[in-house]
Amino acid sequence: MTVSFLIPLYDCLALTQAMLASLRATLPPGLAHEIIFIDDGSTDGTRAWLATLAPDPSIRVILQPQNFGYAAANNAGAAVARGEFLALLNNDLILTPLWLEPILAAHHTHGDRAGLVGNLQIEAVTGALDHAGIFINLKGKPEHLRTPPLAFRLSPFAPRYRRVAAVTGACVVIRRNLWEKLGGFDEAFINGCEDVDLCLRASDAGHINLVALKSVVRHHVSSSSGRKLRDEANTRELVRRWHDTLARHAARIWCRDYLETYLRDPRDFPDAALARQAFFYALHLRPAPPPGALAGMAKNLAAELTRWRKIL
Repeated sequence: MTVSFLIPLYDCLALTQAMLASLRATLPPGLAHEIIFIDDGSTDGTRAWLATLAPDPSIRVILQPQNFGYAAANNAGAAVARGEFLALLNNDLILTPLWLEPILAAHHTHGDRAGLVGNLQIEAVTGALDHAGIFINLKGKPEHLRTPPLAFRLSPFAPRYRRVAAVTGACVVIRRNLWEKLGGFDEAFINGCEDVDLCLRASDAGHINLVALKSVVRHHVSSSSGRKLRDEANTRELVRRWHDTLARHAARIWCRDYLETYLRDPRDFPDAALARQAFFYALHLRPAPPPGALAGMAKNLAAELTRWRKIL
């Protein structure tokens, strides 16, 4: 097994240096690997520092001629990678002991069914859980899960993996052949939603995206400048491409919200049949989302698309 670690860089040299030290300190003994830095136009001394790494045969460096963004940087690194697995790592991570082994174990357990496998991520400054997967919220937008499964907190026999709609690209592992099959990141997304789009394409191709619940890293969230500038435009593009899929992913949350809205007095339910359907679907006792839930999510998405037409 060989792992190619892809690390896109845009300034933040001190964080990059700390991240590399943590990566070296936590690599499993004997793991065949390569570390590929992709510098995306840094101007803070990062390129001079990268030049000092040349004697290390495990490190390769790609210098982008200008800042092309996160998707393009990772695509450039993946194009030269030789590993069976691609591990995408942000340069503002602090990797902790035994973070990689549970992710690779998830790939081993699920084999070719595995899509993208992420992990739990702790905000480096506050210590709060920032990522336990990504779900689609009531507006049809991707949002970080910030609580682990209840069983994970209460039982020593808790599941090792959580199946999710998507995982963040800040720390994720994917088989290189699947990455190539899917075509990598779509560079139409500029610093946002490219990871969710790739996860949805993996699901569409029959793979499952997972969080390895025994893998934990720390993360200085959104350290690179300009990280959030295109959030609205990126999310609009995601909704345009995946409208019906996002509605299906959010249908169970819609059902729970619908039930909570009227639960204080069941006589207030405007549609008794939908209430029954929502109840069974919310409890995972109905295989398909109720048509009323999909219609409700379509309405929510339409409201967001209208808002974007006004502001973008």
